Amino acid sequence: MLRIRRSEDRGLADFGWLKSFHSFSFGSYFDPQHMGWGNLRVINEDRIQPGTGFGTHGHSDMEIISYVLSGNLGHTDSMGNVKGIPPGDVQRMSAGRGVTHSELNHAKGEVTHFLQIWIQPNVKGIAPSYEQTTFPDAEKRGILRLVASPDADQGSVKIHADARLYAGLFDGAEGASVALKPGRLSYVHLIRGALTVNGAALRGGDAAMIADETEVHVSAGQDAEVLVFDLAA
Repeated sequence: MLRIRRSEDRGLADFGWLKSFHSFSFGSYFDPQHMGWGNLRVINEDRIQPGTGFGTHGHSDMEIISYVLSGNLGHTDSMGNVKGIPPGDVQRMSAGRGVTHSELNHAKGEVTHFLQIWIQPNVKGIAPSYEQTTFPDAEKRGILRLVASPDADQGSVKIHADARLYAGLFDGAEGASVALKPGRLSYVHLIRGALTVNGAALRGGDAAMIADETEVHVSAGQDAEVLVFDLAA
């Protein structure tokens, strides 16, 4: 089973300083048909205007991943981390039993564009923690590069969740697959460009929700950047 979620069908919040497309119900956007997919709870595509951002706020018992596309995301948290997150970096914050943080646009005169991803953890009440790793474009070209996993496999950031996240760049004849074990779900989010996923055509901002399949296969890319999730049901 493959069901496409088109870009224009997502929720939208526009506060002037922030423009955010919501793949799943979030904030004032509520759609009972889109509350998450498996243990994936949030994908927000955020654009933050220069000199603005999310002030200090709290989270608990959630695995939070930031995937920066352009600009620079400034991160400060109650664990003492003060970081800048540029394009190509994947940041993971395990909120655990509680953490506060802020996210500000540190790119002078430039909009910071990033994906905010929340995955439900498989363990609660742990000590909060932080990790940030660079994945150069060369490592994602024509392949699905593992960037987050429960076991930090292949140098991926470690998440406390039953999920694996892959990122890839595809153009022309390039293609790749991820095998799915029985009972697993997949969510494919096309960041930009065009791509075929298990025979279905996607364009930037579209997603594919996949169940009861043995693999996810991506091909026929046109300047495509994609995220592929392997998820618990």
